[in-house]
Amino acid sequence: MPRRPDHTPDTAHTAGAADSAAAASSRRRTLRREVPSTVGLLAEAGDFAAMCGYPSFTFDHPADYAEYLRHVEALLRSLAAQGIHTTVALFDPEEYAAYCADHALEPDSAAARTRFTAELAGTGAGLPYSGQPIDELVPLLVDEAVRQATWECAATLLAGVGSCADCGEDIGHASFERATEALSRLLEGAGPGHHHLVCSVPTQDEQLVAVLHAETAGQPAGPPRIAGREGLDFVTVLAAGLALGGPGGLVLRSTTEGSGDRVHGWRLDRGRLVALSAAAVFNAYCTDADTGEPVAPEQGVEYCPGYEVDGPGPHP
Repeated sequence: MPRRPDHTPDTAHTAGAADSAAAASSRRRTLRREVPSTVGLLAEAGDFAAMCGYPSFTFDHPADYAEYLRHVEALLRSLAAQGIHTTVALFDPEEYAAYCADHALEPDSAAARTRFTAELAGTGAGLPYSGQPIDELVPLLVDEAVRQATWECAATLLAGVGSCADCGEDIGHASFERATEALSRLLEGAGPGHHHLVCSVPTQDEQLVAVLHAETAGQPAGPPRIAGREGLDFVTVLAAGLALGGPGGLVLRSTTEGSGDRVHGWRLDRGRLVALSAAAVFNAYCTDADTGEPVAPEQGVEYCPGYEVDGPGPHP
């Protein structure tokens, strides 16, 4: 009796089609892992409440903010489990409304929210998701938004200072170069160790504050290691302070293994960084900025004078 073939023509065709469909699905999943995602995050309950005013938004009650955060965290974990690189961007309802008005979009639509979120990846404050819990991610995202806004404000101020009436030199550009050199001298003078610098510049509209962390090796000495964009942000804010010629301040705190912390200070005065005395550094560190009341000095901290880091400015 002849053996029945394993596959009739029809079943073989069906099996081939199924294999082809499975292969296509596998390819699409693989390609999907190579397509980055952006998740717009409402970082404050007030922002969430504003979005709840749109009927097409997934949530409709302002009291559901905690639930919203749980769902966002689950979404982020799901994308990470699929191997998809995800950027979390700060979603600002006021900026969203303005964006929709500028582009003639209906704000009460998922399509408009998607388009706005996609553009945030390139223009807004965003962080790569690396598995952080949502209660850690939110303040990190807010800090990133403040950092970017500070840099943009300082850069705008530098661009608008103009040129020297005497020599025609671009004051903003010259101030940026001086600030870059000053940072190099600050870290060189601080020696090996971990250094924490804070530069504060009051402006007409807001207080600009930049923070920088740097590691400087011992011998053989190499260039200091500075995290991410902190160097650019710090130099830009310091340059704005030099260019504006107004008040401001800079503090450097150094930690060296085997010894106590050292604190140095400078003030911005008419376009120059002027070193503070040890007594002035002590008074600044040991006075409550809000109340003016004295604060006990930290144990093991040495309050030191500043040192020369900035030559005479050409545009005081």
